[in-house]
Amino acid sequence: MTKTDDFTLAELMIAAASEAWRGNGEILASGIGVLPRIAAGLAKLTHTPELLMTDSEAYFVEDPVPLGPRGDWSPRFSGWMPYSRVFDGVWRGQRHAMVGPTQIDRYGQANISCLGQFSQPKVQMLGARGFPGNSINHINSMFVPAHSKRVFVSGEVDMVASVGYNPARWPDGVAPRFLDLRRIVTDLCVMDFGGAAHAIRVISLHPGVTLDEVREATGFPLEAAPDCALTPSPTGEQLDIIRRLDPHDLRGGVLKNNPPGLRQARAASRTHSA
Repeated sequence: MTKTDDFTLAELMIAAASEAWRGNGEILASGIGVLPRIAAGLAKLTHTPELLMTDSEAYFVEDPVPLGPRGDWSPRFSGWMPYSRVFDGVWRGQRHAMVGPTQIDRYGQANISCLGQFSQPKVQMLGARGFPGNSINHINSMFVPAHSKRVFVSGEVDMVASVGYNPARWPDGVAPRFLDLRRIVTDLCVMDFGGAAHAIRVISLHPGVTLDEVREATGFPLEAAPDCALTPSPTGEQLDIIRRLDPHDLRGGVLKNNPPGLRQARAASRTHSA
């Protein structure tokens, strides 16, 4: 089994992100992006085997599909799940997606559409796509590979593509019945929406990261949970599964310089390279 003190920051974040699906039961787990996709597979193969996953085309699979070229490996299908049936599950709330917004504000409003004024944006991105319907119909979590004030903005996001808990945006301050934002995993910490009026708060800090550092990288006031703890390191079993799901180490290209998971090790690496 892999040594538990030998892991990258990406692998730490994958293990932390997998916890978003813990106890979800028989719902569709959708990890958008390399690390969230591996995290969803890790969740299914460890703590929540009831999760449903697809081959990203038209079928349910019993075993998460590895990333990249598969050689002789072939999926084990267990049912039919074309795109139209995905929406049947979305509208019924039978999905938990982990997405990667470009901007997020204090109450979880998220933006993947444009930067600047909507009428004349500085940067045009994807457009709102499925964010509006997803955010009011099923569970959502978020993944941020580089925690900064450019992502966690002061005020509101430039364009609200995905709704949040901002009481000023809802009649009488009552958010939609099915709005359910769970977790945010970043390269500094893990957060949830358990703050005042469902504001974002920190629930765990990655090894070597301080709360002051997280607040310095965030554009809005940020509280910490009373039981804010250290983000657990991935176990040897988790590392073995992660590396099986990503045999070509695509995860290693997501974070700049693919840093070690222990911040002390990163500091030592910088000293050595200097």
